[in-house]
Amino acid sequence: MTVSVKDSQLSFTRRWNSLQAREARLAWMLILPTALIVFGLVLFPAVFSVWISFRDVGLKNLNDVFHAPFTGLENYRRVFNDFAFKFQGLQSWGAAVTSIVYSFSATILTLVVGLIAALLLDRPFHARGLARAIFLFPYVAPIVSVAFVWRWILDPRPSGVLNDILLKLHIIQLPKAYLATRGLALLLVIVFEAWRYFPFAMLMILARLQAVDRTLYEAADVDGANTWHKFWYVTLPELRYVLGAVFLLRLIWTFNKFDDIFLLTGGGFGTNVLPVLTYQFSFKSYNFGKGAATAMILLVILVVFLVLYVGTVMRNVEE
Repeated sequence: MTVSVKDSQLSFTRRWNSLQAREARLAWMLILPTALIVFGLVLFPAVFSVWISFRDVGLKNLNDVFHAPFTGLENYRRVFNDFAFKFQGLQSWGAAVTSIVYSFSATILTLVVGLIAALLLDRPFHARGLARAIFLFPYVAPIVSVAFVWRWILDPRPSGVLNDILLKLHIIQLPKAYLATRGLALLLVIVFEAWRYFPFAMLMILARLQAVDRTLYEAADVDGANTWHKFWYVTLPELRYVLGAVFLLRLIWTFNKFDDIFLLTGGGFGTNVLPVLTYQFSFKSYNFGKGAATAMILLVILVVFLVLYVGTVMRNVEE
């Protein structure tokens, strides 16, 4: 019996000191800091948000949130019945419909502008490197600075840049409040989103363009194809994978976007989207349960789209 115990201890010691065991311990030591950060900043807040969405959490019990009363689906019912969320006709789309229109329109416009910019910069010309650097400016500039520059340009006072130019050209007779006009405000934030993030699409598309086999274009020239034919039958098929990936990424990021619209319009004048509505419920009305429920609805809408997209569009792309 004593020999058996000693043998087992020696065997454990050998396994503990083996190269494979030391490498495994080192791997866990290297992964542990990242795992703790991901758990603390991503996983726990996500699970906690789901938990809060079924509770009545406000300023009155914020100091004892873990004992907040359970309300079931009441927070979700309040969100769906809230006038700021639901569709009420063409004059008031509600945050849900506005989020979908804003996200899809901005993503498609971002992709189109990025594709055009990539096609232009793929051609050799003098100072092409400088042009690429300039095109990257909207993407690398701080969001606060560029948002306030746009607000200065679109300022409703006569001293606003756009109003000043249009008044001097006698195109308009009175200054206009562009970001305070329903319909126009949403269009402008869509244009702003496309202007700010088209460099990301441009970089991804340009990288793929430069990897396209040039013999395909030479073969198209031999067959008598014009510029449009080469773009439609050679360039686009070669770009379909990167276009699909960029569209999916930008749609996810745009759907969750908060700072762009909040800095430009604050969510007013028909530009209220679900991330801004989540902020308003949580930090304006101090109804954290209702805000968490809004965030969960946003997540469900996004997951439904992702399932449909991956199951249909990407499958067709692969085929």
